[in-house]
Amino acid sequence: MTIEASTGAPAPYPQTERTLTRDLPGVGGAIKVHPEDFQVEELPLYPPIGQGEHTFFEIEKVGISTFQAVNRLARALNVSPQRISYAGLKDAQAVTRQVLSVHGVPPAAVLALELPNLTVRWAERHRNKLKIGHLQGNRFVVRIREVEESALPVAQRILDILVQRGVPNYFGPQRFGQRGDSALLGRAILRRDARVFIDGFLGSPHANEHPDIQEARARYDEGQWDKALELMPPYLSDERRALQTLAQRNGDYGRAFASVPKRLKTFLLSAYQSELFNRVLDARLDTLDRVYAGDLAMKHPGHSVFLVEDESDEQPRAAQFEISPTGPIYGFKMIQARGHQGDLEAAVLAQEGLNQEDFRVGDGIHAQGARRALRFRCQDTSLWFDQGLVLSFWLERGCYATALLAEIMKVPLVEEALPEL
Repeated sequence: MTIEASTGAPAPYPQTERTLTRDLPGVGGAIKVHPEDFQVEELPLYPPIGQGEHTFFEIEKVGISTFQAVNRLARALNVSPQRISYAGLKDAQAVTRQVLSVHGVPPAAVLALELPNLTVRWAERHRNKLKIGHLQGNRFVVRIREVEESALPVAQRILDILVQRGVPNYFGPQRFGQRGDSALLGRAILRRDARVFIDGFLGSPHANEHPDIQEARARYDEGQWDKALELMPPYLSDERRALQTLAQRNGDYGRAFASVPKRLKTFLLSAYQSELFNRVLDARLDTLDRVYAGDLAMKHPGHSVFLVEDESDEQPRAAQFEISPTGPIYGFKMIQARGHQGDLEAAVLAQEGLNQEDFRVGDGIHAQGARRALRFRCQDTSLWFDQGLVLSFWLERGCYATALLAEIMKVPLVEEALPEL
């Protein structure tokens, strides 16, 4: 296995070589032509109990992101957005249903809301706030347009392979932001390079953003910080705060870096961890359904991890999808694989000039690390033709539908641009 050199930026997604079924042609086409072409329903981990200080409620949103929905709900309820919690982020260019919670607001007030492109379906009390990851998974119905009905057999053949062998558990493009730079920013955080971080955070105009934002970033790149601040939209409060600090502190990049919230830095660091995982998966792509001595295998379901000592004993379980090999979410507490997989993981980290202790960044920012299965199971799959190729399936939490769609379509999938809040 060869580990290619990298600058830390995520590779274009998907690349043909990043698909398990690359020997089969993709059907092409386009997704999210209309919001209703991409439908997602969140499957909660538990129901609300009907009492408590928090109100759980399900929303259906069309054409807006989870962040936008939270901000609109907060304004309508006259509360801080920090009082509204969610289990996971959902696509913007889609019709999605997800559960949120709000503290100190009665269900009747939530049910009374009437907001554009957002409907409250039900609301009930619960004792605790909803937390990230508190969901079983997501059910998807996706229409791939601009394909002919003759593509159906090819798509079914690909799907059959994925059901048997598993889908490569890549982190999808949404993990790396609409600018595609989240991993690079996370890399700068880990290296404690304030100048590189601030230049990337505030500069480098991107075509996927509003023209006003592009102009603000261009002015930053020219050193016109006051003009950049004037042009930067109010809802980009983190960027504005960093610009203000930079201008007021006469170019003190360290202070500007310190002004960026910990929550955002932690998120960006996780994007860098995701890119490193993707790189390890690249090298194990053809063997994601095999286990070898030294692998740390994950049990399905349950997610407990154990060391594979005798591959001949464990491979039958992998073939039955009872276990899967794992890759690294690097961190200072991550359990290291052994054997060939351990060498691979060490090589990726060494290429970056890092060790696991480097993930103790400081200032309250750190990454403990974890193990992530190299593949995931697509369940309850159905495929039919109706104004395009329609695919229905459900995935466990943390798995990206884009990884499945990449295998079937084999065309570039990018994160959509977001409108203003």
